[in-house]
Amino acid sequence: MCTFFAKSSVINGMNLNRFCFLLLALAAMGSAFLPHPVVMWFLFANLLTVVIYGADKMAARKAWRRVPESTLLMFGLVGGWPGAIVGQQVFRHKTQKQPFKTWFIISVMVNIVVLVALVRYVWQ
Repeated sequence: MCTFFAKSSVINGMNLNRFCFLLLALAAMGSAFLPHPVVMWFLFANLLTVVIYGADKMAARKAWRRVPESTLLMFGLVGGWPGAIVGQQVFRHKTQKQPFKTWFIISVMVNIVVLVALVRYVWQ
């Protein structure tokens, strides 16, 4: 999705990385106004993450401008890691590349620790 818009006039001159983060910010704002905002945030973050992994794979095949690895990792870190796992498997993208794989696994572990802590100490 991000790379599709990078070729169109919609974000002509706008940095691709900024556009991806703009989508993430819009998802955060949108989820804040919906019932069950935390659940909606995870749904939006995961959907966007799958889309961005697919867009980056398409960009890799067509030699277009790519989504930075740091952006892919950040989308996983903010809660989109299940979507990242789905995107990696469906698009066969970023499944073997080191050190990306190592950093991704660390981000998943951090997410799980934070979620367990939230459930245990905040949402008792």
